[in-house]
Amino acid sequence: MDATGDMRAFVQVVEQGSFAAAAQSLALSPSAVSKLVSRLEDRLGIQLLHRTTRRLSLTSEGELYFSRARQILADIEDVEA
Repeated sequence: MDATGDMRAFVQVVEQGSFAAAAQSLALSPSAVSKLVSRLEDRLGIQLLHRTTRRLSLTSEGELYFSRARQILADIEDVEA
């Protein structure tokens, strides 16, 4: 996936509430989705998600990125339609 794909994976993780659910909606494995989100965090140089074995939560930077990313992806869908 490209940068947009990494962004889409991150948005799906947040919206679905887990890597497993996001993976199912993206037709990928949970480990692949985790790698995409980690690659995004590495590229940005920030942590977007707090991860524990039982829960995910957004960092303050993640909240801002999620809001903007969701709008960007919606704009892409609109322009392609």
